[in-house]
Amino acid sequence: MAAIGEKELLRDLNPEQQEAALHLDGPLLILAGAGSGKTRVLTYRIALLVGPRQVHPGRILAITFTNKAAEEMRGRTARLVGPDAASIWVSTFHSSCSRILRMEAERLGYRRGFVIYDDDDQLRMISSLIKEMGIDNKKYAPRLVRALIEDAKNEMVDVDGYRDKVHDDLTEIAYDVYGAYQKQLMRNNAMDFSDLLNNTIAVLELFPHVLEHYQNHFSYINVDEYQDTNPAQYRLVKLLSAGHRNLCVVGDDDQGIYSWRGADLRNILEFEHDYPDSKVVRLERNYRSTPVILGAANHIVSLINGRKEKKLWTEREGGEAIKYLYAGTGNDEASYVALEINRLLEDGTCGQRDVAVFYRTNAQSRSFEEILLRFGIPYKIVGGFKFYERREVKDVLAYLKCILNPDDSVSLRRIINEPKRGIGLTTVSHLDAFARLQGITLWEAIGRAEEVGNLSSGAAKKLEQFREMIESLANERETASLPAFLHMILERTGYAEAIRKEGTFESEGRLENLQELQNAAAEFVSTHPDEGMEAFLERVSLVAEIDLYDEDEGAVTLMTLHNAKGLEFPVVFIVGLEDGVFPHQRSMDSRENIEEERRLFYVGMTRAKDLLYLTGAAYRSKFGEMKLGPESRFMKDIPREYLEVISCGGPAARDSISSELRSRELEMLGYSFHVGDRVLHNKWGEGIVTAMSRSSSGPEVTVNFPGEGERLLLLEYAPLRKVD
Repeated sequence: MAAIGEKELLRDLNPEQQEAALHLDGPLLILAGAGSGKTRVLTYRIALLVGPRQVHPGRILAITFTNKAAEEMRGRTARLVGPDAASIWVSTFHSSCSRILRMEAERLGYRRGFVIYDDDDQLRMISSLIKEMGIDNKKYAPRLVRALIEDAKNEMVDVDGYRDKVHDDLTEIAYDVYGAYQKQLMRNNAMDFSDLLNNTIAVLELFPHVLEHYQNHFSYINVDEYQDTNPAQYRLVKLLSAGHRNLCVVGDDDQGIYSWRGADLRNILEFEHDYPDSKVVRLERNYRSTPVILGAANHIVSLINGRKEKKLWTEREGGEAIKYLYAGTGNDEASYVALEINRLLEDGTCGQRDVAVFYRTNAQSRSFEEILLRFGIPYKIVGGFKFYERREVKDVLAYLKCILNPDDSVSLRRIINEPKRGIGLTTVSHLDAFARLQGITLWEAIGRAEEVGNLSSGAAKKLEQFREMIESLANERETASLPAFLHMILERTGYAEAIRKEGTFESEGRLENLQELQNAAAEFVSTHPDEGMEAFLERVSLVAEIDLYDEDEGAVTLMTLHNAKGLEFPVVFIVGLEDGVFPHQRSMDSRENIEEERRLFYVGMTRAKDLLYLTGAAYRSKFGEMKLGPESRFMKDIPREYLEVISCGGPAARDSISSELRSRELEMLGYSFHVGDRVLHNKWGEGIVTAMSRSSSGPEVTVNFPGEGERLLLLEYAPLRKVD
């Protein structure tokens, strides 16, 4: 296959893209707005180097952030330049470093064939070291210690340097573990992901002739998503590009949303300071969204201080206004989203795979999952598990099952050492053997632990304490409400505290999931006041087991806004637009954090091609109580000319939209009740419908029966019919 000529290559690019692709020598900053074709520019730039410029493909380095992006770039380049593309270094930072270290790591004392530890390997080693060092892993959670070590490595702070950061007991522990961890890695001839970067930098800085070799080798360096680079990645790029200085970085500071991963936005904002002779090209033409969506998104991001000025535009015409609903409750919000999705699917506006629902945290998915299941709309969760399949949710449900039925050995095994309480696999295997020998259950074996010959007195004592805890909780099951009982389980078992002590970004999400589980319990109790824990567990099990996703048919996509970056959908719903939800509560303590939330909102908006919906709720359930949530501050920054406001008024307006939503939902589910209808109940006789609502269990009506008063009825089960 012959390489395509320069004129033919440039024919496929707009003027700004051509300008970027043709600047091949010297530093170049491409500010590529959302949907502006940055991958196309990078691949065509590489094709120009290999083809018309006759640069040897092995001397070109193209760095991306994901393997998927690398594969896409490699494939596109191959279509343009043919077999020569195989020699181009197109890979992630970690893969590039690994390739260099396979040739150079012996200079640092590693042996050939070093292994790479992933996140799980890393956590297991740190957990083991904490145990060996006699450190209390409940007080100093391995995940938190790992996070501190990772933060240090991202900042290129080695063990000796971390000594200067010690200021309390926690950082003292982290320093000790960091030193032991690095020594163990070296003994194991292993590196973690951060070591790949830092060891490559070390080789280049400690051995000048090695640095000179790679600087000469890479004549042209291209870096994608430059706004996401951390200090180590920045340092590596600067070292490698110092020879020829033919460095091209592509990025968008408006899409910098990963500071919590160590990304430093200053790397792209200060590029021109680092390279005073650099050329800057702005790609502002958007090939994705309507002018309405882009207009609103431009307003949102324009309020960020110190950003690189750019304004997206498109040659597309028209486009529907962005629909905005500030609903009365979270259930109303979920109902609206599901009803709109159903309407769009039924009228042929889009297919299931064309629709995405974005939320700020994973815990928000539950209400949308449940109503989509009820409506029979297939969905899939991207970048996470379905709500009732998440580890922490399954753990707490296992506690409920075990308290209800201690002979449930599956649930018992799941929670006997969760959180860690010193009842390890060896202890459980001894109990298993004893139970089989005696013909009893595992729970009964725990009650007779003193008879198990292979158990130490310490292990027997821990089993006794565990049994007493479960029995104590079982004794309070009848007197506590279900939400309160869940809270009791989380605190008495130490489960919530163990997660809190992890102190990581991920652990905050796990705590939010547990809060949402309590919300689910509270909603269940409100609609099933006469039913107990057994009914709740039965309902949850049914929700968890239903899987309507048909890959051939497609499915609605549910995901967090962070996972949405790099994707696009014809129809997008961004939900939970209240202060404290989005922007998130933990991000409201500083201007920098609020601005990152604003960029995240911008990223979400610019994923939408044709239709964008923005929704929030005045009241949302938190720990079983309805809490008022102020309208998201971001909504005030969108000019009303871009919006079709479904409802954002006071209680009367929200009640009106709630009533309309209930009517639509009832009709969809085969009911035809409205406020004011006369209805007949098998037990209470004739009454008048006074209100309609919806809980997570389904649509409800409030009926006033003469002599009986008002009754809240779940329509799925109520023996109710309309009187003509």
